[in-house]
Amino acid sequence: MDALKYEELDRLVSELDCESLRDEPLSKHTNFKIGGPAARLITVFNDRALSGILRGLAHIELPYFVLGRGSNLLVGDKGYPGVALKLEFTYGGIMQDGVTLYAGAGMSLNGACAYAKEESLTGLEFAWQIPGSVGGAVYMNAGAYGGEMKDVITRVWYMDTEGRLLDATGDELGFGYRRSAFMEGGRIITQAEFKLAPGNKEEIAAKMKELKDRRLEKQPYDMPSAGSTFKRPKTGYAAALIEQCGLKGRRVGGAQVSEKHAGFIVNTGGATCKDVLELMEIVRETVLKETGTELEPEVRVIGEN
Repeated sequence: MDALKYEELDRLVSELDCESLRDEPLSKHTNFKIGGPAARLITVFNDRALSGILRGLAHIELPYFVLGRGSNLLVGDKGYPGVALKLEFTYGGIMQDGVTLYAGAGMSLNGACAYAKEESLTGLEFAWQIPGSVGGAVYMNAGAYGGEMKDVITRVWYMDTEGRLLDATGDELGFGYRRSAFMEGGRIITQAEFKLAPGNKEEIAAKMKELKDRRLEKQPYDMPSAGSTFKRPKTGYAAALIEQCGLKGRRVGGAQVSEKHAGFIVNTGGATCKDVLELMEIVRETVLKETGTELEPEVRVIGEN
C-alpha cells in the first residue's frame, strides 16, 4: 500500500517541478549529524508547488514534517517513515520596505541578521549566530541574550494543510517561551514580517561581533549538536543545574554532556539517537532527584528508533 502511495507522490512531485530524494539519510541534513533516512526528502520552490504537495499528502495520507536547516532536530536511528519537506528558492529571499523586512521561511536567520545590519536596521542583533532558518526561528520563538523572535515579528504567512496561503498577526501568533501557534495543526510558515528600527551600522556590527564572541567562547560550536538541549526552567538555568549535579562530560556511547557548556549534548563521533535520548534521560532524572527541578527538552525529536 505504501509503495502505491509513494508512486502517486512521485508523479505529483514531477508535475510540480519539485526535487525529491528517496531514502535520504537525515544525518546529512541535521546539525546533530544523527538520523536514519526519510522515505522522501522533497524540496519545494514556490507557493504553487507547496500547496500542491500539501493537498497531495493529505489525499494520499502520508505524514510529513518541515526539515528547515535541521538545527534543533534529533532524528530517530531508523529514520522518518514519511516525507521531509525543504523550502528553497523564493522561500530563501528577503525584501525591505523602510524598517520592515519580509524574509522567506527558508532563509537562514543569520542571512536576515546580516541584511538588517547592511541596511542599518537594529533589533535583530540578539539572533546573530543562532543557527537555523527564519521559519524554524519563528516556529520555536527562538531567542538569546534578552531577545526573542516575538519582539520583532509582526506578521507570519503560512500554508495550511489544505494548501491555502493565510496569515496571522498579534495574539494569533501564540508566542511564548520557545513556542508559537505553529507548533500545532500542521501549518507551514512561508514568510515572516520583521519590524525593526533605524540604527547605526557600525554599532550594530559591534554588537553582533560581541555576541558572536560570547557564543564562541562559551558554547561548543566545534562539535555537532542541536543547540541547547533543555529549555530554561522556571528558576535557575539548565546548564548550571546540570553542572551542579556533576554531569558535565557524562557520556553514553558517542553522546556527551559538553565539557564546555553543560546545556549542550554533543555528538563526539558516531553518536546515535538512542545514545542522545538515553543521556537526556539520565540528565533529567539526576537533576530532578538532586534539585527537584524537572527539565523539559528544547530539542525536537522525530522519527523511529
